[in-house]
Amino acid sequence: MRESEIVTKCSVLHGAKVISGKRVAIIGYGNQGRPHALNLRESGISVVVGGRRGSVARRNAEEDGFFTLDGAQAAAMAELVIVALPDLVHAEVCPTLICAMEPTAVLGFLHGFSVHYGAVVVPESHGVVLVAPKGPGTALRERFKEGFGIPSLLAVHQGGADPARTEALAIGWAQGIGSDRAGIIRTTFRDETETDLFGEQTVLCGGLSELIRVAFETLVEAGYPPLLAYTECCHEVKQIADLICDRGIAGMGEAISTTARFGALDAGARVIDDSVRIRMRAVLRDIQDGSFAKRMGQDAAAGSPRLVKATRTTADHPMEKSGRELRAMLPWLK
Repeated sequence: MRESEIVTKCSVLHGAKVISGKRVAIIGYGNQGRPHALNLRESGISVVVGGRRGSVARRNAEEDGFFTLDGAQAAAMAELVIVALPDLVHAEVCPTLICAMEPTAVLGFLHGFSVHYGAVVVPESHGVVLVAPKGPGTALRERFKEGFGIPSLLAVHQGGADPARTEALAIGWAQGIGSDRAGIIRTTFRDETETDLFGEQTVLCGGLSELIRVAFETLVEAGYPPLLAYTECCHEVKQIADLICDRGIAGMGEAISTTARFGALDAGARVIDDSVRIRMRAVLRDIQDGSFAKRMGQDAAAGSPRLVKATRTTADHPMEKSGRELRAMLPWLK
């Protein structure tokens, strides 16, 4: 079993010193690019934003007071170039950025996907690093403004001409977005990519969504009102997820009723049985051997028919109507 290592306070201080006075280019200004850019600027780091001329993202960056350029021009000015774009465009965009970068500049990613699966190959002269906050960009920004931070994973894929400087720039980046206030955890591009995909697919996005949807359908098929089914099987998920996040699974069990605890014991392992474990292992193998990345790339190359169809099917599901009805009763959600 590979152990994770927390970056020490001494390394954080050194990283902050190394990145001080350096220019950072953020390529992309969306859900992650914007909070990274704002947090770094407010940490005293010089930031330039790269993006397509006339794009909404670039206009937003200008409205936030950033100097903006085309991606390659921004990359040419920076010692750390952070790619904050969707994984599937990295193969198209990164070669141009790399050609424009100074020989000692370091290329940074928010997710290891494109490097791990070989879509992006960087000359050995350049350092390649990863800083992956474990939460959405909105949370990264809000916690920073509150004086807190969210943990980030940090990895060095290749050290470039000066490995020590490359790592220090990555640590300075993580410190600049506020992750040192929570924890900076060392990992590898491989481990970050594969665990992130597995968690998304089996629990956080794929597994949880399907579990909610099937539970809703089971109650409705049995004759229960859809609004009640939605409330029980979807709306209350957040309350339990918050308890687990704050206290762990054992702590959540202490906060719920005896009936709920016994029900979890009695039914949980029947719903999520050994057959699920077998299928989870199959999902992990698909991630590890690149099969998932290949399928996603093929779908994207064909115009994303699977993704478009699934998005439409989800939006048209009867559960969504019940969700809108319930949320209309809760003005604070607006």
